[in-house]
Amino acid sequence: GRRYGLTGPNGAGKSTLLKIVMGFEEPTAGTITRPNRVGILRQNISAYANDRVLDVVIMGNNRLWAALNERDHLYGLEMDDEIGLKLGDVEGIIAEEDGYAAEANAEILLHGLHVPQEYFEQKLAEIPLDMQFRVLLCQSLFGSPEALLLDEPTNHLDLESITWLEKFLESYKGTLVVVSHDSHFLNAITTHIADIDYETVIVYPGNYDDMIITKSSVRQRAEQEN
Repeated sequence: GRRYGLTGPNGAGKSTLLKIVMGFEEPTAGTITRPNRVGILRQNISAYANDRVLDVVIMGNNRLWAALNERDHLYGLEMDDEIGLKLGDVEGIIAEEDGYAAEANAEILLHGLHVPQEYFEQKLAEIPLDMQFRVLLCQSLFGSPEALLLDEPTNHLDLESITWLEKFLESYKGTLVVVSHDSHFLNAITTHIADIDYETVIVYPGNYDDMIITKSSVRQRAEQEN
């Protein structure tokens, strides 16, 4: 239920810290514990270049995507009892993951971020670059993740799409960690600010403006004491 804005001066290590939490970089000390389902805003557009836009979004749920591929594979084999049992198991996973509504749920996200309908069946590389970034943002939001890790999610978004994303995140029930230079966006969505300063992360309750007020008063007190 907590939504953290990760802030700090340029070069403080915001994106590096987020990459460590995501598991993309190794920590120099300590351990990382993540829930089973984490939505990550990926930047590796080229990895999905030849995939259908709707499929790229559905790939946000790894368990569902693996089950859908397994089902396709099994249907290509000659049916026997063993294959039938495996199919039953796979169909069970697809049902658990709301797989029969996957395309409809993916379309809701794409519409929310104003990706035109005519792009849904195209390959990712065939649509404009700003829309490709929006598709990857939809991928991170798909499948009810327990935690969301978003690095600059408002890049490539227009005002309407940012407003939709704010509403989506305000109603999000999991844990959010977001890096953003957009103070208005941070004010709208955060319950806490995790500020990196002097190689330390200090967590402030409230939004970005609340953090600035608290930080300024602490600094003034320190100066007065000096």
